[in-house]
Amino acid sequence: MAKAAKVSASTVSRYFNHPELLRVSTRRKIESVVRKQGYIRNRAAQTIHGIRSGTIGVLIPTLDHAIFAEVVQAFSDTVAEQGFTILLASHGYDQQREYAILRKLLEHRVDGIALTGLDHDEAVFQLIDSQGIPSILMWNYADASRYPCVGSDNALTGQMIAEHLLSLGHRDIACMFPPTSGNDRATARKTAVLDTLAGAGVNVPDEWQLTTVYSISASKNDTIALLKQHRRPTAIICGNDILATGALYGVAASGLNVPGDISVTGIGDFKGASEIEPALTTVRIPAKNIGRQAGRVLSSAITTQDLQPLGRHCEPSLVVRKSTNPIKQEPFAK
Repeated sequence: MAKAAKVSASTVSRYFNHPELLRVSTRRKIESVVRKQGYIRNRAAQTIHGIRSGTIGVLIPTLDHAIFAEVVQAFSDTVAEQGFTILLASHGYDQQREYAILRKLLEHRVDGIALTGLDHDEAVFQLIDSQGIPSILMWNYADASRYPCVGSDNALTGQMIAEHLLSLGHRDIACMFPPTSGNDRATARKTAVLDTLAGAGVNVPDEWQLTTVYSISASKNDTIALLKQHRRPTAIICGNDILATGALYGVAASGLNVPGDISVTGIGDFKGASEIEPALTTVRIPAKNIGRQAGRVLSSAITTQDLQPLGRHCEPSLVVRKSTNPIKQEPFAK
């Protein structure tokens, strides 16, 4: 192969093991020969001698929805530039299952691990520690995280969306969040929303605190049931844009108007949030930036063998669209 590419054998070795050290033109030349010859190297033989596998294990909670699609795609594209391939797995918000999957990834001699969120079983952290490989936590961010993390402060997202509705004069506010078990993102958002509202003197009744699975149909049906109550809220804060989309449908199915009768908000600003009718007011979590930054941090940590790379906060931002309005003021009686 080296002869066909007109490079040295050591250059071919660097192409497979440290592609970031080669010029782009050299990498393309060798890649062309690899494609023509259909060469497949023996990873198993190389890992025996301590040569890295060129793979990164990525664990996310679910593949059922597009919530994590943008961050994973951006992460994959970024590490690919450094010669890495991802091994992607989901654990269904089950921390015990996450541990079992992590063991499988480590058996494949992955060079690094990217987990989603900050809250994991202690056995997961101990297993990673025992392997001594670079690892990061994606999506959520906190200064005091166990491992370096790259993501947004989810408590801040909850605070921002609650403050937005309060600034519009809303006080009768319902909340719709996914189950919080095994989901520190949802937990942080929900806690921040309720704390921010409480700080403004707004109490959310128990019957207005909805727990809804990640499903547009489920959130639609829960919204319909909510709006059948004798007293209805003037706004609904949803823990993510998927639930908010279902809430929009539920309001319409109830014969009401968004935002004229009721305001609806999401969190995430995922694909489609700006195209639905009405366009969704939400807090943007910069998924692509999180994926790119996490990919750069982890691939750099692997190549330098830095087990404690620096985390990065990718700040969220409020995006005000057409699904929220100031509260209607009742006219004074004469």
